[in-house]
Amino acid sequence: MSKETSIYTVSFITMIAALGGFLFGFDMAVVSGIIEPLKQEFGLSSSQEGLFVSSALLGCIAGVAFSGYLSDKIGRKKVLFIAAILFLLSAIGFSFSSTYSLLISFRIMAGIGVGVASNISPLYISEIAPAKKRGSLVTFYQLAITIGILAAYISNVYLERYISIQINASNHLLHWIFSEHIWRGMFLVGIVPASLFCCSLFFVPESPRWLVQSGSFEEALKTLNKVNGKENALIEFDAIKNAAVHDKGSIRELLHLPLSKLLWMAMILTALSQFSGINAVIFYGPTILKSSGIVTSDALLYQAIFGSANMIFTFIAIWKVDSLGRRSLYIIGSLSAAIALAITATCFLLGIHGWLMLLCILLFLLFFAFSLGPLKFVIATEIFPTYVRGTAVSFCIMTMWLSDWLVNLLFPILRDGLGVATTFYIFSFFCILSFLYAKMKLFETKGKTLEEISSISHTM
Repeated sequence: MSKETSIYTVSFITMIAALGGFLFGFDMAVVSGIIEPLKQEFGLSSSQEGLFVSSALLGCIAGVAFSGYLSDKIGRKKVLFIAAILFLLSAIGFSFSSTYSLLISFRIMAGIGVGVASNISPLYISEIAPAKKRGSLVTFYQLAITIGILAAYISNVYLERYISIQINASNHLLHWIFSEHIWRGMFLVGIVPASLFCCSLFFVPESPRWLVQSGSFEEALKTLNKVNGKENALIEFDAIKNAAVHDKGSIRELLHLPLSKLLWMAMILTALSQFSGINAVIFYGPTILKSSGIVTSDALLYQAIFGSANMIFTFIAIWKVDSLGRRSLYIIGSLSAAIALAITATCFLLGIHGWLMLLCILLFLLFFAFSLGPLKFVIATEIFPTYVRGTAVSFCIMTMWLSDWLVNLLFPILRDGLGVATTFYIFSFFCILSFLYAKMKLFETKGKTLEEISSISHTM
């Protein structure tokens, strides 16, 4: 098999697996356009609104909790298929829900799908990708999340502005969904990528590393031939097999040295990346823009500005992660993000508003998108041995969701209590901590196979 064919194959597989990231981003962001219509239609109280918004997080935590262990037992591909089914069923069910309790039930189901996808999609990509391409291919998953977020914003704007006035009233079902109940149409759109994800998974192989770990050597070698070419497949197969022979043990090893050091490092880097305030900027973007003096009468449209920037800037990580390396990008990006946030905070403090403020926030998104954002997935999915990788990544993704929940909970309180300027200085401080911690603890892994990284990790 030629090199070109090999790269094409692994890129195709990555694109399919990354659909899990797209659905992750789409499902979490689409809610921004339906909260107000839901409040009006169902007469939701503040507590009911809060439960609706946060119910997906409960599902995320549950999805992460079981998916890592399950993927170590039955395989990555099967668990990805479970996520795809959950996305599809929740999109259909939510679109046609008639009661508040059904809305909550399907939001929890969607959250489980998000939790599973956020855990297993980057894990699967890291195990299928060749060493020299692994960083950029795992980063492609982060790009898919940003595309999903942007797609949700654009879809919401389009449905709200155009579709509701163009549907032929004689088609009662479409008129009911897209005109009288526009929020149903916003969720119904998710059926398309969810169906594509379900169907596409039939055309991708199981992770070769999981196959070796489970004793399916012939199938593992066949997969490696497809993604690496025959000349490299045998070499990598022998390395994976040797590592699997030596990497026998229980999950308890993850909580003891030397693996516990790796787990703490990955979890701390993940938490610090979220404490940079990225979700506060993304989800509270319109409020921040209003504070900066920019007129934002259309909240959905201005959310799309941040969504577009986050997506475009992620290409830098894809471009450089395998040449400059994980450690260099992380250190440069975290320090630069700290500076951008500090300047933003100073602008708020001194009353410097308008487009200069927007530029500072966009600079933060730039630095986050090529470092703190995607690299937490790359690092977490490549530093652990195969037999505990799924469970270890679960710990890291659980840390991400809990950190997100804490930031989303505290941002309005900090903003109203301490002021926007102080809040952004706090975010900057956490980026400085990311910089210092990565400089001390993070080791370089670019260009190395997962087995080589595992060998290095065991000596730390």
